[in-house]
Amino acid sequence: MRVLAAMSGGVDSAVAAARAVDAGHDVVGVHLALSAKPGTLRNGARGCCTIEDSRDARRAADMLGIPFYVWDFAERFTEEVIENFVGEYAAGRTPNPCLMCNEKIKFEALLEKAIALGFDAVCTGHYARLSIQDDVPVLRRSRDEGKDQSYVLASLTPEQLRHSMFPLGDSLKSEVREEAAERGLAVAKKPDSHDICFIPDGDTRKFLEKKLGQRPGKLVDAETGAVLGEHTGVHGFTVGQRRGLGIDRPAPDGRPRYVLSLEPVSGTVKVGPAERLQVSEIQAKRPIWPSGRPLAEPTECVVQVRAHGGTAEAVAEATDTGIRVQLRQPLRGVAPGQAIVLYRPEEAGDLVLGSGIISAAS
Repeated sequence: MRVLAAMSGGVDSAVAAARAVDAGHDVVGVHLALSAKPGTLRNGARGCCTIEDSRDARRAADMLGIPFYVWDFAERFTEEVIENFVGEYAAGRTPNPCLMCNEKIKFEALLEKAIALGFDAVCTGHYARLSIQDDVPVLRRSRDEGKDQSYVLASLTPEQLRHSMFPLGDSLKSEVREEAAERGLAVAKKPDSHDICFIPDGDTRKFLEKKLGQRPGKLVDAETGAVLGEHTGVHGFTVGQRRGLGIDRPAPDGRPRYVLSLEPVSGTVKVGPAERLQVSEIQAKRPIWPSGRPLAEPTECVVQVRAHGGTAEAVAEATDTGIRVQLRQPLRGVAPGQAIVLYRPEEAGDLVLGSGIISAAS
């Protein structure tokens, strides 16, 4: 097959490309330029997509003996990922930009261009297991549970998955680094990026305030209605948040307060005790079914509502508007805008049944 290897400049994508070469595919490496003004250097694990990253990707491609190109996707990344991120926070929702980047950039824009140029598949360094059985994509968690990225890939359509390759799904991260060192790849010890790539300093609130300005509102006790303070915008908060609320006095019972809800029109941020964060039912919109087939009946599953953690046993069913999930155990801090992913536990690795974007929780 002709394979386009998306090379970020990190160790995972470099080893994934190497394995595609070893498998006998005709591989071409490509680095996505996602910023109109990329920084020249990373700061440890802060950020990604810098000039240094593109150079690391090129060196890895040279070591593998494959052609290498840099494609400018900065404008589309700004529109599809950054502007969406800002707009969702302004609307009182909590988006996942990595999920949106996978959906709109790596497996929509990039894949569309790859297929138009005659490639059969896009190869990435994501940790997830993918197979095609009777033309039906089967997406599962990776062997390395700590690195599993099936959550941020669960929004891919069956057609996108049919043209995708994840060579690292059966490997541990430690094994990938060892392999990179054995191959002589300079990125073998390069630290992973753990932050939102377009907010390299990690200060999301400052980034959003720069984009949206100040939109003053009130912090209100959800139980008493008392005004506890003021804030500069609902975009500085997310459901479940405890720190940085700016409240100068404790609750009467001494218990910590958490963000319970956001009302962007009035600018009200309601806070209260932890137990009021618990939800037992979740509604989701924009359902995606990797197999192409929605759930035919209420189904026992395990759901995940955050990229790291937030899992519970549940019963899920497809509805006319999306997905309804009844939780067997309550979850805390479920925020509208987050993705919910449904899994079926299996010995071969938890199978992704479907996903959606959380619209409501109660």
